[in-house]
Amino acid sequence: MFDLGWTELLLIGIVALIVVGPKDLPGMFQALGKFVGKAKGMARDFSRAMNDAADQSGVGDLQKSFRAASNPMKTAMNEVKKTTDGVTRDIDEATRLPLDPERQAAADKIREKSAEMANARLAAEAEAEEKAKAEAQAAPADTATETATAAPADDSADDKAENKAENKAKNKAKNKA
Repeated sequence: MFDLGWTELLLIGIVALIVVGPKDLPGMFQALGKFVGKAKGMARDFSRAMNDAADQSGVGDLQKSFRAASNPMKTAMNEVKKTTDGVTRDIDEATRLPLDPERQAAADKIREKSAEMANARLAAEAEAEEKAKAEAQAAPADTATETATAAPADDSADDKAENKAENKAKNKAKNKA
């Protein structure tokens, strides 16, 4: 900006110390700092306003078209790349071989088991939620808060034991199938 080095800044500081005096020097630097801060803020606001005006007037679109015009090879290569990517994807999909009937049957069986497990888990979660709602409605509000504050660890231990038992039952059912 002003291209001042350390020696020039030191000289300005010494002259300011002599002219202003050591007593008023901190106040002067504070006022100078506020002035510089305001000037930077005004410059930032002006630059932001100019950028907004340029965006609204469509200068960005012109800039893109000028860049494309100044480097037509790059623009053409981008279009070629887009086209080849699409063709490559289509070829990959067309050349993908179907699974052997045995492997297809195994894949279908895996999908069915996954769907069954997901449905069982969702049903168990819904049942647990309904059970919790029923318990909350059955117990009076006072006893529910006393129970919750008195022994929260016991409730979580019971829930963990129930979940463990449900998981064991599901695993046994899976192994049998």
